[in-house]
This record gives sequence, structure tokens and C-alpha cells, in this order.
Amino acid sequence: MNFIDIIGLFAGGCITLSTIPQIIKVWKTKKVKEISLRMFSILTFGIAVWIVYGILKKDLPIILTNSISFVLNLIMVYFIIYYEKE
Repeated sequence: MNFIDIIGLFAGGCITLSTIPQIIKVWKTKKVKEISLRMFSILTFGIAVWIVYGILKKDLPIILTNSISFVLNLIMVYFIIYYEKE
């Protein structure tokens, strides 16, 4: 792994981790009224495209960080849909 890969993993890790506090807050409060389902849906789709891009380029930092982000954002989309009903 070279220095550029390390920078890519660090940057992707920061972006990936940024979703976790929101997930925890929604999980604890069960409140999603002010959170946009449309925004998280578009973001999740965009992350899926980044994964495809990373696969095509054979770029591990892009594949790894975006795969984790994808799962975290899917959790957020699920929470928004599930808790919106309550």
C-alpha cells in the first residue's frame, strides 16, 4: 500500500465515520422528521456508483470505504422509512 492509498483510506474513513453519529442519534431518539429520505436515498445511490467505479479502476480505498458507507447509509434509509411510520 502506497502513500496515496493511505490518504484515500483516511479521507474515505472520515466520510464513512461521519454518518455514524446520525445513525446513533436516530436509533436512540427514533425521530426522523427533520431528516430527508430523498437526500439519503440519492447519497446511497451515488455511493453505489462509486463502488462500481472503484471496482472498474481496481482501487481498494474507493471500494472499501464506499462499501462501508453504503451499508451505513442503507441503515439510515431503513431507519428513516421505519421511524417515519411512528
